[in-house]
Amino acid sequence: MPRRTAEQAEATRAAILDAARKRFAEDGFSASIANIVADAGVTKGALFHHFPSKLDLFREVWTDLQTKMGEEAVSEARKMSGEHDPYIQFLTGARVYLKWAARPEYFKIVLYEGPVVLGLQGWYESNRNLGQSNVRRAMETLAERGRIAPSRVNAYSVLVQSALNGAGFALAEGVDGLTPDEVYEAFEIMIRSLS
Repeated sequence: MPRRTAEQAEATRAAILDAARKRFAEDGFSASIANIVADAGVTKGALFHHFPSKLDLFREVWTDLQTKMGEEAVSEARKMSGEHDPYIQFLTGARVYLKWAARPEYFKIVLYEGPVVLGLQGWYESNRNLGQSNVRRAMETLAERGRIAPSRVNAYSVLVQSALNGAGFALAEGVDGLTPDEVYEAFEIMIRSLS
């Protein structure tokens, strides 16, 4: 494929993903293909050239949001690598996640629509591969540093990821006026109490 055509194809794909992300955030999976292509300035044929189905498009948007959140969480956590507190890197990443979860776009697509559209099993597997892998690495690091029992890494990874997802729902829904800082403070106490 000539360079110019490859660049155009990538620009078209990016425009479709951007329009779909905005529409899915606003309308959920019921967003119409007609509105997505109109917003992207492309034809239906162009959309289906890049994405075989609306489900594939949604999955790509979902994965992109999860990946971006994960990259930011890891990046912020790595900035804390010189700290002597063995918990600080994980807690820094968790704070990033809680801020993302409180964003309407992330909540609607990843946490609210994701389990319905991808199916609970599909959502759980994708979430485990993207989100829980970061939590698992953090739990393994805490085990290596003697802060938690190595035999509890698997169980703690599942429970902590579930707690983060539950906190994300609570923040997005504004449960009892909770703020990210309040949830983070409680989460930090919980994490530091693990053994």
